[in-house]
Amino acid sequence: MDFLISSAYAQDAAPQGGLMGFLPLILIFVVFYFMLIRPQMKRAKEHRQMVSALAKGDEVVTNGGLLGKITDVGESFVTLQLADSVEVKIQRHAVASVMPKGTIKSA
Repeated sequence: MDFLISSAYAQDAAPQGGLMGFLPLILIFVVFYFMLIRPQMKRAKEHRQMVSALAKGDEVVTNGGLLGKITDVGESFVTLQLADSVEVKIQRHAVASVMPKGTIKSA
């Protein structure tokens, strides 16, 4: 039956250098670092700076989509005024962005 199916023999693998074997992995890591890790670290740093700079009177949007004005700033919580007699207390890191002054009046 050897004339119908040829036998498969393993070939000798050509030895690669140590660095040349890892070069594709190194290149993939470099691409991931510059396209994923570094921009994410930059956004996290900007968010930490924004949260630490929160002050009374700032108009903010939370991660849940609430728009309000900060009436009290604590160490880890802020009080947010949503309407004339409606205030909620949220964690500082739940603030998604600071809006320009007058945003609440125009909304």
